[in-house]
Amino acid sequence: MSDRPPSEARTRLLGTASRIFYAEGLHSVGVDRIITEASTTRATFYRHFPGKEDLVVSYLAEADRALRDRFESSRAGGESGGGSAVDAVRAVAADIADDVRRPGFRGCAFLNAAAEYPDPAHPVHRQVLEHRQWFLEAVTELLAQVGDAPAGPAGRHFVMLRDGAMVAGCLSDPDPVRETFLAGVEALLRLR
Repeated sequence: MSDRPPSEARTRLLGTASRIFYAEGLHSVGVDRIITEASTTRATFYRHFPGKEDLVVSYLAEADRALRDRFESSRAGGESGGGSAVDAVRAVAADIADDVRRPGFRGCAFLNAAAEYPDPAHPVHRQVLEHRQWFLEAVTELLAQVGDAPAGPAGRHFVMLRDGAMVAGCLSDPDPVRETFLAGVEALLRLR
């Protein structure tokens, strides 16, 4: 892997694809549209991405990096100033809950991708599973710092609450979804 920053054209292609993929879906968007909206050429596209699926995997990898950064920032924000692990869990949950109210919210990019690429052996689906495994481990590790009970069930519970909020948040009024998710996390913390 090169230490050079990605080219401006690659960044533009990925940014354009990310915006459109999230808003409209993966299968419904063609390479030609991405090339046109990114103001680039077909040759430039294929120089950076051997095919559309490679672009989709890169889109999910970029989304994964962004979510990992947000998770760490929220966790650290909850712990800053002498905050506890409970504060860190609440900060992570608040960041997720705020996402549901974001303009243009269309659910979780990874859940959406899994629905479009259901084959577990497909590279897109594998990227989804890799992200979800990281998220489960990160949440479980954080919850292990709260209480004495094994954290595995609590981590799975948190992920299920989050998944439900991601789906419900784009299907109905996001405010009650946000409140319900946060109440669920509080109940989970009380059980710890």
